[in-house]
Amino acid sequence: MAKVVIISGSPTPTSRLHGVIEVAKSELLQAGLEVDWIKVRDLPPEDLLYAKFDSEAIVDASKRVAEADAVFVATPVYKASYTGVLKAFLDLLPQKGLERKIVLPLAVGGTYAHLLAIDYALKPVLSVLGAQNILQGVYVLDKQVTWGEQGQAILDDEITARLQESVSQFIQEIKWHTSR
Repeated sequence: MAKVVIISGSPTPTSRLHGVIEVAKSELLQAGLEVDWIKVRDLPPEDLLYAKFDSEAIVDASKRVAEADAVFVATPVYKASYTGVLKAFLDLLPQKGLERKIVLPLAVGGTYAHLLAIDYALKPVLSVLGAQNILQGVYVLDKQVTWGEQGQAILDDEITARLQESVSQFIQEIKWHTSR
C-alpha cells in the first residue's frame, strides 16, 4: 500500500487549512492509500527553534517523511510566504529528504495577492530538498472555507472542484509511481 505523509505548517489546530486537509485526507483514504499526518505545531518548539536534528521527535518525523511515497505539504500564507514553523521543520529534513517523492503543495491565504507564494516561496525549498515531481499547487482563499454545525470544513464549489482535481492527479501519480 502506498503511503502519503501530510505535513501541516499551521500553528493553530482549528485553522481553515486543517479543514481543507481533512477533506483531502478523506479522498486519499478512499483511494486506499495509507495516510500519516505530521502537525508541525505538535513537535517540541525548542527542537524546531534550536535545530535539534537528534531529538527523538524530529528523528521520528523525519523517518515518517523518509518512509512515504508522497508528501502533501500544506501551509497558511503569512507575510506572502509559508509559515516559519513549516520552514523550521523543512530545515531539519535531510538534504535530499524529498528525493523520489511526489509532492503536492497547498496553501490557504487571505488574498489572491499571495497566490504565487506556492511557486515563489514553497516550491524552491521543496526542490532543494530533492523533490523533482512537484505537482501544481492548490491555493485556497480563506473565504472559500466555512465551518458547518458539526465542526467540519465546508469548501465552496470552486475550491472543491480544484482540490478534487489536484488530489485525483496526486493519487494517480502515486499509484503510477509505486506500481513501477
